[in-house]
Amino acid sequence: MQLQESGEMYLETILVLSQKKPAVRAIDIVEYRQFSKPSVSRALGLLKAGGFVTVEENGHIRLTETGRAVAEKIYTRHTVLTKVLTSLGVPEAVAAADACKMEHVISDETFEALQTHIREHTAD
Repeated sequence: MQLQESGEMYLETILVLSQKKPAVRAIDIVEYRQFSKPSVSRALGLLKAGGFVTVEENGHIRLTETGRAVAEKIYTRHTVLTKVLTSLGVPEAVAAADACKMEHVISDETFEALQTHIREHTAD
């Protein structure tokens, strides 16, 4: 199943929330993203059908191995792109918003080249 940008956003949200909470439920996603309950329910159904999440009887949402891999990829892109943009002088809020858009469309090749450039040109 090929994920759309919205599916990637849901997976990233579940990952972020799981780092903050012992268990993630649909209502947590509703509150965090300000999405409607029906939208979250529909998205979770699609993600479950695609094998990206499991939903336990108690309502706890867990990323599958595949879902976690996608979520981590998107989250890494988000954090790296935000850092790059802020290092260029873009205000943090604008950088985060732009990174959120860019993280879904940048190719693997371009992102890898960007990371290589950063590693080679950044003093640790």
